Amino acid sequence: MRASKPSLIVLGAAGRMGAKVVEHIKRSPDCVLAGAFDIAPGPGIQAPGRLKAALDKADAAIDFTTPATAAAYAQICAELGKPIVIGTTGFNGVQLKAIKNFSKDVPVFLSPNMSPAVNLTFAVARLMAGKLGGFDIHISEIHHKLKKDSPSGTALKYLAHIKEAYKGPVPVTSIRAGDIVGEHTVLYAGPYERVELTHRAHSRDAFAQGAVKAAL
Repeated sequence: MRASKPSLIVLGAAGRMGAKVVEHIKRSPDCVLAGAFDIAPGPGIQAPGRLKAALDKADAAIDFTTPATAAAYAQICAELGKPIVIGTTGFNGVQLKAIKNFSKDVPVFLSPNMSPAVNLTFAVARLMAGKLGGFDIHISEIHHKLKKDSPSGTALKYLAHIKEAYKGPVPVTSIRAGDIVGEHTVLYAGPYERVELTHRAHSRDAFAQGAVKAAL
């Protein structure tokens, strides 16, 4: 039996998602916060220069930073033999290849969306694409105006799953407005009917809770 609770490091702790992850770890009965890091340190948040020492004593890390920073942190985790959960999106091919290589040395959980419900709908979207012959498919997503990547990583993940079962074109449209947390819809339109698969995030807590669960 484990003598102590798993200890987790949060990377990008000053950001919207990182701050939520810190909150959930502090409230969780199943883990403890081993450190919060960000390039913009503040109360309770350390500078990245102190990361290696803290990570060496922790069990895993959770990353919500930027693509280049996340890839660099994944390398550090690989060097120290620490698992990492990555919720950052917008990676290019070189960065993804590097992270995949790091996953040969340590567990890497990489997903554009940490909601367990969204990850279930990826499979549902693929199933529907394969079963609804003759239907047109369209993906749309809406996020807050500060989100940098467009289309969202979640929309691209839907697209990848759908293309496994559907050979036709699948347009993807994006809207950036207000403070919308996140909304994704996959539309299946047939000659006499349509089906819409929609997920709406009411709070970033869904993603934070999912990230902590993935780390555990």
